[in-house]
Amino acid sequence: MMTTSKLNLGQHMIVSPVIPRTIAFTPSSIAVTLTNQHASSSLTLCYTPTHSPTRVRSHSHPFTESDDQVEDLRVPDHWLEPTISLQESEWLRVALHKWLDDEYCPEETNVEISRVAANSYYNSLLQKQTDLGEILLKMARELESINYKESFHGAFSSANAAIDLIAQRIEQFCQSM
Repeated sequence: MMTTSKLNLGQHMIVSPVIPRTIAFTPSSIAVTLTNQHASSSLTLCYTPTHSPTRVRSHSHPFTESDDQVEDLRVPDHWLEPTISLQESEWLRVALHKWLDDEYCPEETNVEISRVAANSYYNSLLQKQTDLGEILLKMARELESINYKESFHGAFSSANAAIDLIAQRIEQFCQSM
């Protein structure tokens, strides 16, 4: 189960005990903490739309010369092909809808959240957008069009759940190579 914590005005933090990652964000920035499987080291990246991802903190190992560049969290390039983009966005629609139903409870808003998130993801891929931070911010803005008055969800928590699912899928893809 993911935990959402409200930090300050406009700030949220999502923690997933199943996935070794913490994502904290405001409408203008995102911080992602990745922890290896044995929790012996972790890396925090900070992203703002006007700057490239920046390493904020690394635990266990000091920086070395080869660590000067931070590896971006990106969608694989071949997912940008229109037919693959459509398949990936449909996968997200189904996976996010299931996750929302399982995590909270089935509600009509879950259908709309999943549809808007999948459409946003599809459009991002068609526009050759591969950076997960930028995809997250765009998706969160588009999800703000939904009325969450009678829902357990919000635009940012829904976008974050979608990005977490995408990141898991990317990890699975990379492991299968």
